[in-house]
Amino acid sequence: MSSQFEKTLVRGHRGMVGPAGVPRMAAKGLPAAMTAGRQELDCLDQAAVRRYIAEKRPTSVVVAAAKVGGIEANSTQMSEFMYENLMVATNVVEACFRAGVPRVLFLGSSCIYPRLAPQPIREDALLTRPLEPSNEGYAIAKIAGMKLCQYYRRQYGVCYHSAMPTNLYGPGDSYHPRHSHVLPALIRRFEEARVGGAKSVTLWGTGSALREFLHVDDLADAVLFVMGLDNPPDWVNVGSGEEVSIRDLAEKVRVAVGADCELAWDASKPDGTPRKLLDCSLIRSLGWTPRILLDAGLPRTIEDYRREGAAGIRRD
Repeated sequence: MSSQFEKTLVRGHRGMVGPAGVPRMAAKGLPAAMTAGRQELDCLDQAAVRRYIAEKRPTSVVVAAAKVGGIEANSTQMSEFMYENLMVATNVVEACFRAGVPRVLFLGSSCIYPRLAPQPIREDALLTRPLEPSNEGYAIAKIAGMKLCQYYRRQYGVCYHSAMPTNLYGPGDSYHPRHSHVLPALIRRFEEARVGGAKSVTLWGTGSALREFLHVDDLADAVLFVMGLDNPPDWVNVGSGEEVSIRDLAEKVRVAVGADCELAWDASKPDGTPRKLLDCSLIRSLGWTPRILLDAGLPRTIEDYRREGAAGIRRD
């Protein structure tokens, strides 16, 4: 067993990545992860974070906590997205270094890359062109977190590194009607249309934007894989390699949900970045590949949406 897994703290265990990753550690025979919810550890409070990390003294920390949302949430709450994500990143990473934690994995986002980056996007595209304006604040905060890890590693030799997942989907996602990401938003819209008998559903943009989606179970496997490397890259892309237009994705979701309705598009609303496909040759060369393709993961996610709703635990 690698020493970094002896006492792992997962911050963000109630979102998507934590609930997927913690059981996988047990399944692999690794020690149970420590977890801390917001009531126990407020990552916006620097002094509280320092005290907690110093007291618990983990051997590794996975920073999965973040304020997340779709285009509308990011573009209308720019200051909150930037401030909260900056505080989470800097407070946790700095507290880990201060307490002598030898290993930190920071989870970033494919939003860190330029809006018009050459496709597929390599890790070295970072900071080469302007960001997508609609989620610029979130992206800047994530860039700060990953660069802070890189600087601590370069300056002090600690193994602080990052992983950049593409758009995630799966159990534990938020289905908020205004603040969720595109795939959960589509599931909710079409499920409500199916139940309510709506004849038409209007969606944002033109549907022309191209996106890549990764099931959260695959990301959890990738996190454990990267954490198990003795000398990981400073940051590495994690994606599925599958690309789909939002228009085609909407049709896939409509059919999978079973909604008998027409699709309409509101072109006055933004599409966001025109195309975003990660180049994952680096992580694949190290030995990791995804297992869950979209056509297999989507029906499972719709089942999870309905199950979580029936159980009263869905994040609406």
